[in-house]
Amino acid sequence: QVQLVESGGGMVQAGDSLRLSCVASGRLFSNYVAAWFRQVPGKEREFVAAISWTTYFDDSVKGRFSISIDSAKNTVYLQMNNLKPEDTAVYYCAVRPRAQGISPRAPDYDHWGQGTQVTVSS
Repeated sequence: QVQLVESGGGMVQAGDSLRLSCVASGRLFSNYVAAWFRQVPGKEREFVAAISWTTYFDDSVKGRFSISIDSAKNTVYLQMNNLKPEDTAVYYCAVRPRAQGISPRAPDYDHWGQGTQVTVSS
């Protein structure tokens, strides 16, 4: 049973930073692609970043966000710098088998966390 638990969300001002964490049940990330998505009410879940042998970012966060894995802690991080009001959303961690590669499509991911709210005020 794959379990993912996100944390680290909060309310910040524009220009601030946050680091989101996603803890997995067991040594998951050696065999899985890890990704972050975000969603606002009334809109589809959108891709933010992913990590496998390499990293991949949506254009809207390139240069501001970074993604990393601490294998010893079974945790994937999303470091978010220079936050903007348009980054406000619920952020979700997701995984899919590494052999299937990175995908920016939410339906391609098999397992999801419960989400953590990020609110950025102007």
